[in-house]
Amino acid sequence: MPLKYTDLLDVDLGKLGAAVDDWKQAVDALKSLDEDARSGMKAKSDSARWAGVNAAVTRGFVDRTAKEFTDLHTEANSVFQVLDDAHSELLALQRALKALVEEARAKNYTISDNGDTTVTVHECVLRDQAQTAKAGGKAGQDWQSIADQISATVGRADDVDQSVKAALGRSHGNDLHDAGHADYGSLNEAQTDRAVELAKKGEHMSNAELKEFDRLMKYNGTEKGGEFATDFYKTLGPEKTLEFYGSMALDGTAGDDKVRLALTKDLQQSMGLALANATDPDHKHHVPASWGDQMRTLGGQRLHLGNAGFNQPYGYQVLGGLLRYGNYDAAFINPIAGHIVQLHHQNPNLFTLNRPMTGGFDADFGYNPSGKVGAGYDPLTSALEALGHSPEASKAFFADDSPKVYNADGSEYKGAKLGYTYFDELTNKKFQWPMDGSGVPSKAYGVDALGHALESATLGHAYDDPTPTLVRDEDSAKIMKQVVHTYGNDPKLVRQQEILSDSLGRMGAGYIDDLNWGLDENRKDSTFAPGAGIDGHAKFGQSDTISFLSTLGQHPDAYAEVSSAGRVYTTSVLEAQVGADGSINEPRVRDATRSGAEIQGLLDQSRADQLKAGQLAADKEYNDALEKRNGWIEFGTGATVAAGVAFLPEVAAAGVVATAIPVMTETGQGMLEQQIGNVIGDWTEAKQQDSGEDIQAQRANIFEAGHANAESPARRFLINHHISQTDTQLGQDLEDAWGVGYDSGSLREDQRGQLPQTGE
Repeated sequence: MPLKYTDLLDVDLGKLGAAVDDWKQAVDALKSLDEDARSGMKAKSDSARWAGVNAAVTRGFVDRTAKEFTDLHTEANSVFQVLDDAHSELLALQRALKALVEEARAKNYTISDNGDTTVTVHECVLRDQAQTAKAGGKAGQDWQSIADQISATVGRADDVDQSVKAALGRSHGNDLHDAGHADYGSLNEAQTDRAVELAKKGEHMSNAELKEFDRLMKYNGTEKGGEFATDFYKTLGPEKTLEFYGSMALDGTAGDDKVRLALTKDLQQSMGLALANATDPDHKHHVPASWGDQMRTLGGQRLHLGNAGFNQPYGYQVLGGLLRYGNYDAAFINPIAGHIVQLHHQNPNLFTLNRPMTGGFDADFGYNPSGKVGAGYDPLTSALEALGHSPEASKAFFADDSPKVYNADGSEYKGAKLGYTYFDELTNKKFQWPMDGSGVPSKAYGVDALGHALESATLGHAYDDPTPTLVRDEDSAKIMKQVVHTYGNDPKLVRQQEILSDSLGRMGAGYIDDLNWGLDENRKDSTFAPGAGIDGHAKFGQSDTISFLSTLGQHPDAYAEVSSAGRVYTTSVLEAQVGADGSINEPRVRDATRSGAEIQGLLDQSRADQLKAGQLAADKEYNDALEKRNGWIEFGTGATVAAGVAFLPEVAAAGVVATAIPVMTETGQGMLEQQIGNVIGDWTEAKQQDSGEDIQAQRANIFEAGHANAESPARRFLINHHISQTDTQLGQDLEDAWGVGYDSGSLREDQRGQLPQTGE
């Protein structure tokens, strides 16, 4: 039976500690007996001059008896080492669990066990708001995080419990008359040996065995320091790793066995995370740097999989399935990704034409059991997905102006110049994207993965991180400047690569401060200019800023992201103008109001023009995108502000990933969070209603709703600081500012923006 969280919470680990002490004493005593037996009885037997029966029987008996003492000591030491490690780990896990439970209770959350090592944390009706605030609680914001942490802790404890049970059984051997079977120097060694033993069975593992393997990889493969992951992969080696995963991927995705498929998906994720762990040179334990060289050599060669049929896969096709999970170090992943791009440049169909014959053309998953972003037959998509989860590596990949050149076998071609950067290559309209779909092949998956890789490079977090932290520096800003210039000035490219428009929207949201600054001509005295010595800011310039926003306005998801981000950022800039004494920097408040409204007007004009060009069908897409982006309010989850970033949480039910938006102030954090929630919530009242088949009516509603959204930050600011909109000069000034700003944005887009794209 799986552990319950209360099992770990309430267990008396003192008894296990006492057992560890007892076994330590037994080990010491058996060591002494072993030494006595070898130096006494066996030594005398070996030196005795026996002949006849004594030589044949007695000496053999003495040898066997002495060996039993050695075996008993070996078994006892193995038991002690495993129990000792288990005791230390369980103590740490119990302490962590107690802290999490105390945190949940302090915030008036309740915890219910799900019976499978996971828990559900519920919000309660708060009886004492003051007590909750004093405890640091924020209702509705972190209950899922606490649930996830408790579940992970209990799951890890359950893995320790099951691993210890299995290790003790293998050490003992279940033979009362024969000691000394498996010998383990640590619990990690026992877990690694078992994982390798199961891996050697390959696709012949039963579902129960595969479930055990997944558990071992999940809870040990990502451990800090990388010991388990490194020991596991070192034992298999690069080639056996690919052969094992490739055969498991094909086996688990064949037919319609949903249980086997689910287990194989878990295997893909856990093995990928473990590989990232093992190949990170910054970890205490890691595989040699030569692993990357060997993977590149294997990448362009065909493997030998027993269940792959006639078309044996290239190493990169199989490796790609693993690379889709994990934050990889640049030293490992970038040469692989670069080699793949270069192979594709030389022969775009090298991998596409090598689909496995098993499962036929309609195979659903290929070497990517997850089924996300392609089937995994072309490793370019997989490599870009890997970069999408590896921010530092992705940043180095796209910022590299002089990439290394690789031979076909993956070795470096020293002294050669590539002639193109990876950014220029992948954003070229003439680039031949591989078909990596299932059923009907699609070129969209690679483009989608490119968007994900650019997100991680520019924003500093994995593209699908549910709780992202915005990390920008000189290199990420340099890449973002390329993104703004390239995509902003080529709306046809964005139309061609439309699937990545949501990524462009999140990138725009992550640099909404610099877009405001760019619109203000990057003036040094601008309200939006970064302070001295602050890295991670890009000078887009006014022309590129207008073109970029105009282009994004043509795409529903991008429009929704930047529109929401604009309101969040403007809200923060307004609040930043309030001094500790309540004084308000009125000129900058007016400036922030105008600029925020200008961005909204620019987006709305682009949207309205796109609607006119694309007819009515397009407008439903915009409304649906806005509904999804702002739907987090309906889930009872507010915005969180920390470290200069406002975080709009993931809306899992709507399929919208999280967005991190820079803010200008953290002062009055709670109030700012509430203000942001109010401003985003105002969209519900302002949203456009269906006006039937009348395009002009639709356009009118776009601008009416846009005006309301443009006004919202300043209106909320006035209300929050008890300033009359009609009876004060500042109130009237802000009303003028949002009107002028909105009209200016609309006019600038009309005069200097991009023409709408219809795909014709």
